[in-house]
Amino acid sequence: MEVAEEMSLEALKNLENRFESICSREVAALDRVNAALMAGAYEYFLGNGFVWVETPMLTRVTGSCENVDTLYSVQHFGTQAYLPQTGQLYLEAKIPLHDKVWTVMTSSRAEPCTDHRHLNQFSLVEFERRGDFSVLLPTIEGVVKSMVSSAVKKCGDELNSFNSSAKECLKGGFARMTYEKAVGKLGLEWGDDFKHEHELALVNEAGRPLFITHYPQEIKFFNMRLNREDDRVVNSADLIMPFSGESAGSAEREDDYDILVKRLKQSRMFSILSQRGVSINEFNDYLNLVRNHRLLHCGAGIGFNRVSQSVLGLESIRQATNYPVTAQSLY
Repeated sequence: MEVAEEMSLEALKNLENRFESICSREVAALDRVNAALMAGAYEYFLGNGFVWVETPMLTRVTGSCENVDTLYSVQHFGTQAYLPQTGQLYLEAKIPLHDKVWTVMTSSRAEPCTDHRHLNQFSLVEFERRGDFSVLLPTIEGVVKSMVSSAVKKCGDELNSFNSSAKECLKGGFARMTYEKAVGKLGLEWGDDFKHEHELALVNEAGRPLFITHYPQEIKFFNMRLNREDDRVVNSADLIMPFSGESAGSAEREDDYDILVKRLKQSRMFSILSQRGVSINEFNDYLNLVRNHRLLHCGAGIGFNRVSQSVLGLESIRQATNYPVTAQSLY
């Protein structure tokens, strides 16, 4: 295939003619940066005692830890199956054995969004580990900094040709701000979720990646651990990065069986599933795991494509992705 002589990553905003668009020197540089970013994640986990665990690519409904409205359903020999949104629950099952585990999986979300922030499929770097909130954020920061450092070391020349945010990622520690302080700064109401422009305003003011912590329990997943001193919130954190905004979601996992069951039954997700005929028995494997192996642990999912978008300083996640699967595009 003949390589195009002149083509910038601006062309990758367009979903059409993808096989032509990705055949350029600029995209070759993008590929090298992405390879270095992923290598950095591997290096961190292998160097810090994490065990890699394979997670399934066809699951029961428990493969959704985000939004049941965006599940891809598949018929599996007469049984309803789903493309997973996360490997979280399967990683959690390994905590009693290994203390620290990780994986990279393809997250599939049937969102109709046509903007430059969302994909229907993307690579998700996930880990679960023993420990509480005090070890969670340093672990995420360690993974991301290892990714960025790897890209700087292996692809410094390539990064210099982009509007890279690598320096911001590597200077000092990541900033931190509670959800309560963030909504006050933005003039929002308690319980409001952040829009992309809100995230960018906060991270640009911080001048470096920013953790927003302790979100209201009502807007977060049922198995995020309730804060024992303020039960309005869960011990959670989102990592906001320049350009891409929210690039990682994380939390302590609820280790109290009774609280976990109560929050599951009260969740919007379970209400929707119940209307579809799904019973709580679908969650028995996970609930029994918490009941029989009570361990305080925490974990995160890091959106690889958004980290790439941020490090390269790109306007669109499509520019960081060779084959962006969206509502309008399949390859």
